[in-house]
Amino acid sequence: MYDISIIGAGVVGGAIARELSKYDLNIALIEKEGDVSLGASKANSGIVHGGYVSKYGTLKGKLCIKGNSMFDQLNKELNFGFRRTGAIVIGFDREDEERIKKIYENALKVGHKEDDIEIIYKDKIKEIEPHINDDVKVAFYCKSVGVTSPYEMTIALVENAIENGVELKLKTEVLDIDRVEEGFNIRTNNGSIKTKYIINAAGVYSDKIAGMVGINSFKILPRKGQYILFGKDQGDLVNTVVFQTPTNKGKGILVTTTYHGNFMIGPDAEDIEQKWDVDTTIESLKHVVDKSRKSIPGFNIKRALTTFSGIRARSNIEDFVIEESDIDGFINVAGIDSPGLTSSPAIALEIVDILTKMGANLKKNKKFNPYRNPIIIDKENFDGRIDDENPEKNIICRCEKVTEYEIIDAINRNIPIESVDAVKRRTRAGMGICQGNFCRPRVKKLISREKDIPIDKIRIRDESSNFTPQKININEIRGIDK
Repeated sequence: MYDISIIGAGVVGGAIARELSKYDLNIALIEKEGDVSLGASKANSGIVHGGYVSKYGTLKGKLCIKGNSMFDQLNKELNFGFRRTGAIVIGFDREDEERIKKIYENALKVGHKEDDIEIIYKDKIKEIEPHINDDVKVAFYCKSVGVTSPYEMTIALVENAIENGVELKLKTEVLDIDRVEEGFNIRTNNGSIKTKYIINAAGVYSDKIAGMVGINSFKILPRKGQYILFGKDQGDLVNTVVFQTPTNKGKGILVTTTYHGNFMIGPDAEDIEQKWDVDTTIESLKHVVDKSRKSIPGFNIKRALTTFSGIRARSNIEDFVIEESDIDGFINVAGIDSPGLTSSPAIALEIVDILTKMGANLKKNKKFNPYRNPIIIDKENFDGRIDDENPEKNIICRCEKVTEYEIIDAINRNIPIESVDAVKRRTRAGMGICQGNFCRPRVKKLISREKDIPIDKIRIRDESSNFTPQKININEIRGIDK
């Protein structure tokens, strides 16, 4: 029997698993897909928000600013990639200025220091963002905002959790949960899992999981956001994360660079019925382009590389649901929409507090190792499998300059890899201008060789769902300005 079973291996589940691996516990991390980070954690903005984005007095407000403060140390330990860029929330008129003043007041309430935030005007805005729309008159400036790679962060958290004793169960879908004398019996497609405690971190499906034990106190209302990703050649157009004044549907369309330097715009906000609907549409993306030009007018739409969308697990109570439930031993970590990525390390600490109050035996794991090595070239460990006489042959992805060394390292870590996309999330092979046309067959050959899997059995994607997202042809986006 496990002491704790965590359902959902996104960034929140991964952060909880890693934090709990600091204790002498028998932990299972259960994920229905073939890799970690395949829900909202692989399809969001990657922004490490300032606490100001959430209202004072809410769980979001409390945990966002706390989580933000933890990222520098977390990145030093786990090497997933993080940099502080700062952010501005821009306004165009007196009404926007009044909203920005309220953002500033809220920022002070949630705990921002005065040297981290300020209200700035045209000259200072232009100094920070030379390519900003000339119509921008006022902005809220927060220096502590940053960017990270959300899926690489999730992978790093889970790799380190496994290193410290957590058992990852991929392709394991929870079908039902029974109460038993000592805790719970989790019925899955891969058999039963007995556990004393359950932590429900199942993202958009967290209400479904809660319902299996008779909890119906919240509902997940999925909200889709669509993005356009550009090449790095557009990255010098923006220095910070540029937001427009928020609406009742969220923080609005942003303009940013990703951690790796790609220019990115989005997301919009569309309430949807199907929790798996990650289609992209020309109508929504035209709206994203038009709104983004209000912030940074000069980007070249013809340099767009790809589009994607993600589903935010918004709850009907408009706040995080993090609590011991009425069912003894069952903890909900639900409704974790934005700023969930930022809050995730603080959410994990919150779970430790809840478990302590519930009487869980949390004895320190004396062997806990907080460090996870980055994916790097290490020739000494590859036993002559690479042609050192012709190093140019070792470049597998020409666009992103990814080497065979890096891909072999990624493939042979402690999370099983069986797809091209799994390698892409770890090394960026396939994320460049040609979008994998050159490297995809080469990556397949490496997976086949390293894992002894027939090449025709290696998939492009990991998702087990029969639903295949419909992405519009990128040429439709590139032709918007015609």
